[in-house]
Amino acid sequence: MAAPRTLAGVVPAIAAKAMQKRGLAFGPLLADWASIVGPWLADRCVPFKLTFPPGKRSDAVLHLKIESSAALELQHSEQQVLERINAFFGYGAVARLKLLHAPASIPRRSKPLLVPDAARLATLTGGLNSVTDPALKERLESLARAMSARSPS
Repeated sequence: MAAPRTLAGVVPAIAAKAMQKRGLAFGPLLADWASIVGPWLADRCVPFKLTFPPGKRSDAVLHLKIESSAALELQHSEQQVLERINAFFGYGAVARLKLLHAPASIPRRSKPLLVPDAARLATLTGGLNSVTDPALKERLESLARAMSARSPS
């Protein structure tokens, strides 16, 4: 009987097969898309294909589905987006972007803004008066705001 395998050991092989039609580098690009282009743009466009010229691993074309309202913004910042994508890969992998205007139903990735509960915030920040380090106090207050915005579980 074969030993059990970890999920982390199996997923890359399965994902590689699924991503071959879109380019082998497509999986990591898709996973880190929001950190590469920023949340505003990531909410309005999504990569759907990465095509390299035959026999090359550089100068690819990245195909993006994008809302019409964000297309002009992306065209103006295309060079910066290309630089960020290539910095992600570590070399000049992508030479240009090709935009496909998609319906506005691109799934939103960003989380809704949470409003802190005033009573919980007061309880959590009540003991911070004794903290003398201003940087530490600021970070603890930020943590308290984040904690008070979430429901207690």
